[in-house]
Amino acid sequence: MDTKRTRLGRVGVWHAALGRVSADAGRDAVAEIERLGYGTLWFGEGSTTKEALTNAAILLCASRSITVGTGIANIWARDATAMAAGADTLAEAYPGRFALGIGVSHAPLVESRGHDYRRPVAAMTAYLDAMRRADYEAPAPAHPAPLLLAALRPRMLELARDRADGAHPYFVPVEHTERAREVLGGEPILAPEQAVVLERDPGTAREYAREHMAPYLALPNYANNLRALGFDDDDLADGGSDRLVDAIVAWGDVDAIRDRVRAHLDAGADHVAIQPLAPGGRLPLDHLGELAPALLAV
Repeated sequence: MDTKRTRLGRVGVWHAALGRVSADAGRDAVAEIERLGYGTLWFGEGSTTKEALTNAAILLCASRSITVGTGIANIWARDATAMAAGADTLAEAYPGRFALGIGVSHAPLVESRGHDYRRPVAAMTAYLDAMRRADYEAPAPAHPAPLLLAALRPRMLELARDRADGAHPYFVPVEHTERAREVLGGEPILAPEQAVVLERDPGTAREYAREHMAPYLALPNYANNLRALGFDDDDLADGGSDRLVDAIVAWGDVDAIRDRVRAHLDAGADHVAIQPLAPGGRLPLDHLGELAPALLAV
């Protein structure tokens, strides 16, 4: 049965590099990730990256069956009418293959665009209202895109439960997945991102992890969410304590990473999007190939 949940698959791939590489490199990446059997390919959107809906179209055009998801498209980058129309355009052109993740981003990034970030939940609520009201006179998609919110704290998770198809949390440990499922209840989709390092040496693995984590720890949304989960200022300092690093980034051999993905699924996730880390932020497709047989069997 074709449902918004089953279209994502159990395990997908998330990677920021897909917003920065050339179109040819993106096409090659989505083709390889699809060949490996991952269910969904997610990518982010920043103030200096590719525009999310255009990038999704490039990746969808270069693939045949994999779902492509925005993780996330920033609500401050386009108005609600444009977001709704873009999602419907892609969902109609590529039936059952597009997922729309949207979010409020972070205060420093939003304010640099000239917007007011003081009430992010109210802003998202108004944006969802406007998306729902938007007229669309082109052919409607047979399979509307799943709408997921980048939700971390309870109020945004409640909005994801009540006004969207679910949540796509980023930079979270397994404990967050358990709490998020409690807020969402049983029906909405829960699709967390999970950073991974296929490296057995603790020092090397944590070095890669801290390179990845440092910019996120400087953003209040992520830092405050981690504090709510029991981490303190010492954990957040200097790129993250070993305890925090190990909670946010799964590292080790294939079995260790498979076990972390399974832990999210056991905690209530419907889909886990792994983000393989490598020096310089590159996308290590070879690691995805090594992980695929184990992860796609969970």
